[in-house]
Amino acid sequence: MSEQQQQLKRLVAAAALEYLRDGMILGIGTGSTVNAMLDQLVPWVPRLKGAVSSSDASTSRLRALGVPVLDLNEVDDLDVYIDGADETTHQLQLIKGGGAALTREKIIAAAATTFVCIADESKLVVQLGRFPLPVEVIPMARQLVARQLTEMGGRPVFRAGVTTDNGNHILDVHDLVIKDPVAIESDINQLTGVVTVGLFARRPADVLLLGTAAGVRRIDRVT
Repeated sequence: MSEQQQQLKRLVAAAALEYLRDGMILGIGTGSTVNAMLDQLVPWVPRLKGAVSSSDASTSRLRALGVPVLDLNEVDDLDVYIDGADETTHQLQLIKGGGAALTREKIIAAAATTFVCIADESKLVVQLGRFPLPVEVIPMARQLVARQLTEMGGRPVFRAGVTTDNGNHILDVHDLVIKDPVAIESDINQLTGVVTVGLFARRPADVLLLGTAAGVRRIDRVT
C-alpha cells in the first residue's frame, strides 16, 4: 500500500468519526480502512456505550482500546455501521470479503439503520467484478459450490490457508460478469453450501465517504 493510499484511508476514517454520537453502540467492520479509523477512536472511547464487531481482529483492537464489545443479540438498536469495501459502484453496491469477514459484516449491515462505507477512490468502479467475488462456503461443500459457480460463468479459486471466524472456507470468484448485482447475490446465496456471498447489493451502503486527492467526497444512496 502506497503512502498516498494510507493518507486517503486516514482522511476518510477521520470523516467517519463525524457519524458517532455520545452513548451510541457502534457497528464496526474489518480491514485496513477500518483500522485507520480505530487508530483515531481514542477520544471517543469513554463516550461510546459499546460496539458490535464483525471480526475477531476488530474485536481485539476494540478491547485493547477499552471499548466494550457486545453481542448483536444483546443490542436492540444499532444506529451506525462503519466499514470499508473492496469495490463500490456509484449506487453504493459493494463487493466485500477480502478480509474473509463477509458473513458477519453482512449481518451487522442488515441490523444497522445507517451503513457508512469508507474507501479510497481506487475502489470506485462502474461495474462490480474486477475484484474477485468472495463466497463463504461450508468446507464439505467447497467443490460442489465451485462447480456451480463455474456453471454461472465464474472461475472460483479456493483461498488456501484461510479459515473464516465462522470456521468456513472462501472461494474467490474471478471473471464473473456482474451486470445485475441484486440478482446474482440472490442466485449465489441460494446455492446449497453457501453461507453468504460478498455482494452487498440487496442491502447496499447508505453513505459512501470516498478519499480523493481533493479531499473526502460524500456520495449518498438515492432511494
